[in-house]
Amino acid sequence: MLDAALAWSATEGIEGLTIGLLAERMHMSKSGVFAHFGSREDLQIAVVQAYHQRFVADVFLPAMQQPRGLPRLEALFANWVHRVTLEISQGCIYIGGAVEYDDRPGPVRAALIELVGIWRGALLRASQQAVECGHLAADTDPTQLVFEVCGLVLSLHHDARFLKLDGCTGRAHAGFARLVDSYRSSRG
Repeated sequence: MLDAALAWSATEGIEGLTIGLLAERMHMSKSGVFAHFGSREDLQIAVVQAYHQRFVADVFLPAMQQPRGLPRLEALFANWVHRVTLEISQGCIYIGGAVEYDDRPGPVRAALIELVGIWRGALLRASQQAVECGHLAADTDPTQLVFEVCGLVLSLHHDARFLKLDGCTGRAHAGFARLVDSYRSSRG
């Protein structure tokens, strides 16, 4: 059920996901779906959490196999870009959710903010470690670096999914390389 809800939400958005819609897609009764999730809001939060778990498995965990510092930050970025390229045809729950819930308070927005915050925290730690390891200059502002890295991925998603431009993945990687070079220490 959660796979079907996740797939639908990725293409159509989280807000439109309902117990009735999922019941119809699963050829189940509404009460059967309701018994599993409890409410529409609980279903939507479960979708956000399932997306996060998959994101962690695809992007974060493989990067943790790399040495601390710049190699890990580079792996996080490369894995994220790869994930975005796989999502171009359907959409990203984090990015789509940000658009849907940017001004809509409530538990779904809170779940999105929490999980995106966890991801940004991982990027921040990797950036800080790259400075600590001497891969990036000591005066590097890790928060600014994360802001710029996130901007590259948002641009990739926008240009590849919305504008349907070619070469966006290469541009994202080139932008990241240029960004890292601008922060690199003489020892890095």
